[in-house]
Amino acid sequence: MNDRAMELLLGNLLRLGVLAAGVVVLVGGLLELASHASQAVDYSVFRGEPVSLRSLMGVLQGAVAAQPKHLIQLGLLLLVLTPVLRVALSVVLFARQRDGVFVGITLWVLGVLLYSMAH
Repeated sequence: MNDRAMELLLGNLLRLGVLAAGVVVLVGGLLELASHASQAVDYSVFRGEPVSLRSLMGVLQGAVAAQPKHLIQLGLLLLVLTPVLRVALSVVLFARQRDGVFVGITLWVLGVLLYSMAH
């Protein structure tokens, strides 16, 4: 695979990830508006988000059930995950080219990204 083909593949991955995230957020936002459009907002009382929006499994379960806030949260997670997938794909592509230096550097970047997401 030449450099141009790699650039196209990585660029398409980024475009697809951002598009998918945008569609999921848009669907969740439209569902949220449809279900709460006529409600008045009360800013005098703080209400935290439910626990289900703070865990990956909770977000996935809520998104499968088409709960609007969970869909929005899933879209944001997809948006954050997109560049991480790009780096992971870069590792595979550099390995296929047998470019050890770039594999090492990219694995380091991937490790830093994954560590920062986990902590």
